[in-house]
Amino acid sequence: MRKVTKIDASSVVSLVSKKLRVAAYCRVSTASEEQMESLAAQKEHYEKYIKANHGWEFAGLYYDEGITGTKKEKRKGLQAMITACELKQIDFIITKSISRFARNTLDCLEMVRKLIDLGIFLYFEKENINTQSMESELILSILSSMAQDESSSISENNKWGAKIRFKNGTYKISYPPYGYANTDGKMEIIPDETEIVRGIFKCALAGKGSYTIARELNESKAPTKKGGKWTGTSVRDILSNEKYTGDVLFQKTYTDSQFNRHTNRGQHEQYFVPNHHEAIICHKDFDAVQAVIRQHGSEKNIDKGSSKYLNRYVLSGKIICGNCGGHFKRRTHYTARGSYIAWTCQTHIEHKEECAMKYISEDGINKAFVLMMNKLKFGYKSVLKPLQNGLKAMRGESRITALADLNERIEKNADRKRVIAELVGKGFLDAALFTKELSDIMTEAEMLKQEKKRLERSATGNHQQLSELDALIHYLSRNPEIIEFEDAIFQRFIENIVVYSRDEIGFCMKCGITLRERMVN
Repeated sequence: MRKVTKIDASSVVSLVSKKLRVAAYCRVSTASEEQMESLAAQKEHYEKYIKANHGWEFAGLYYDEGITGTKKEKRKGLQAMITACELKQIDFIITKSISRFARNTLDCLEMVRKLIDLGIFLYFEKENINTQSMESELILSILSSMAQDESSSISENNKWGAKIRFKNGTYKISYPPYGYANTDGKMEIIPDETEIVRGIFKCALAGKGSYTIARELNESKAPTKKGGKWTGTSVRDILSNEKYTGDVLFQKTYTDSQFNRHTNRGQHEQYFVPNHHEAIICHKDFDAVQAVIRQHGSEKNIDKGSSKYLNRYVLSGKIICGNCGGHFKRRTHYTARGSYIAWTCQTHIEHKEECAMKYISEDGINKAFVLMMNKLKFGYKSVLKPLQNGLKAMRGESRITALADLNERIEKNADRKRVIAELVGKGFLDAALFTKELSDIMTEAEMLKQEKKRLERSATGNHQQLSELDALIHYLSRNPEIIEFEDAIFQRFIENIVVYSRDEIGFCMKCGITLRERMVN
């Protein structure tokens, strides 16, 4: 009788070679018609290409359109593909080139390494690089650096082209403000939205504040540009936008070398174009609204362009909600016996269902601060002195020794890298071993670099903390207990206040400690 071996059903599956699940990623930088056609062509190409390989299984096409490649966080298609990889739904990825995948060196290497750790490799068609078999990560690093330089060059060329169009008045506004639409490169008004804009200006001229106007717009269910809710900020943006007069001020913002956007406060030239498009608001009404805004700012001690509340009151911008993380706003409460100042969470004011934190009185905050400082005065030797001694010890020889050791290890790592490069160049080291060695060296180099940064940041932070702690101890040891709240003392030693409840708040001090105190009413 022949011997028969039973094979379980699960084992049968393993005997059949699994197809490689292959996905493709493509991207176009702008949302122009030509680029959209390019995206459609890429999608068609990759779908046919993957399905034509019998050993491959089509695992999806991921793409981003009208999105810059310099910031991976803004590319939803790319992020969706990474998530699918983490869920083990993809085995291999094809993309056109490194510059299509990422134009930021750090992002590119970070994503490649992450995918390799997941056991997923990429093939870059243009550069003919397969991360599964490439000779070294150094090649990818060099090419992605070139892609980043290309991105910077394109950015500078775009800036130069935009500047020329600013000067001759031919620049097209790609994202018009609320009330306008871009039709064939020209801004045209949207009748329904136009009426809302005029209503906003009318309310402002009547003396209503931006938050009041926003609340009324939400109550009347007036549509926003993106379908969200109106806020005081969105109303203020409309009231201060010169485009509603038909004029345009170009280059109100600019992008730095790291592709981050900033408000232009004189760093670059600006260009003013009158009568650029049809106006919604006349210059007289617009100027009158700006005068009202300036008057409100003057009354509340707010300078245009400064942080919202920092110059108003000593507590402005300092009180943080322990429930939602929002900032507290100063308000005046009226009762039958008079009025008093209170601070309320901004989120609670606008959306009570999102934060239940109620107001706290300013007088209660002031009394709690006085109580906390006087407790600290009588107990600083047992509370602050041990912390001071610990920070001084951390600043000593051990830190210097640690930095010296790190610098020596970084130099040795660089020497190892040079040696294996010479060996492979002379043919004494094969490509496979070179790849492994270089990968280990670069991993160690990155680890040492991050450790040095952490140690340097720690040293700087500890120095600042110790300096603040010395100043606080010096003050407490030389001054009597305080009788009432003093702005100067609060500003000198307190970073911010965290409100845990209406009965308890925490004073976060600049020396790095947080002291909780009961509210005194």
